[in-house]
Amino acid sequence: MMDKKARLGRGLDALINSGNEGYTTGTSSNVVPVDSIETNPNQPRKTFDPDQLASLEESIRNHGVLQPLVVRQVDGKYQLIAGERRLRASRAAGLVSVPVHVVEFNDQEVVEAALVENIHRSDLNPIEKAQGFKEYLDRYQVTHDQLAKRLGMARTTITNLVALLELATEVQEAIRVCQITTGHAKVLKGVTDKARQIQICKEIIAKGLSVHATESLTRQLPTEPSDASVNYTADLGEEKADHKTNHVRLVEEELCQKIGMRLEIKVKAKERGQIVLPFDNNDEFEKLCEFFKR
Repeated sequence: MMDKKARLGRGLDALINSGNEGYTTGTSSNVVPVDSIETNPNQPRKTFDPDQLASLEESIRNHGVLQPLVVRQVDGKYQLIAGERRLRASRAAGLVSVPVHVVEFNDQEVVEAALVENIHRSDLNPIEKAQGFKEYLDRYQVTHDQLAKRLGMARTTITNLVALLELATEVQEAIRVCQITTGHAKVLKGVTDKARQIQICKEIIAKGLSVHATESLTRQLPTEPSDASVNYTADLGEEKADHKTNHVRLVEEELCQKIGMRLEIKVKAKERGQIVLPFDNNDEFEKLCEFFKR
């Protein structure tokens, strides 16, 4: 008998049609009223493409619901486990009843089934997947490795997706609406300052930067702000510096790109400061010299 990891990895049908191995999967097939089905509050998918729903609605008008919805009975009604797009399209098409598989799942199994149905769908964006994983991890207090085994996935896939939720909210939204890719997001995760993450994200979108170009950009940027970099030190005999404004940061980034090397603007006061051009080897020093000889 195949193990649980292989079963879940093959999708929801494998989970429903499998043996008992930890799941109370007793199923029956019925036709039930559409109005008796409540949606799944643990659905990872938060947005539904209206064009795809319209296309599915037209298909259901012509051919009916070919794949039964998966539900469980709760307090005399049916709670949807899998098939919300089909349910929405069936309602829009005016169907009175739909075919269902009724399963005996507990709350944890319902969440797992919703994840299994959606994780292999390309149109479920990475942020929705990450939020689904994070909610499961928090609710059931399991490790990434344990969840990976339950779903038949690599642990690194779950870890990398959940890590997206540590990015600035504006960056997460850009991932959600496909303005940047998970490749870009991986680069931005290396930038600890969230204000800087947002600035780089905006530049990626505005200039259509590739992942490789984004990596080059982040390497050219000055080091992350610290007490030493945003303030003048006592050995200069000066008072404490002000923090950089967004305008200064943008100028800093523009100069970095023009020179093709790291550059840092240290602000002392309203009209005083320093421009620092660090170099790590002789080649970088020569490059700086050549730039200023032009």
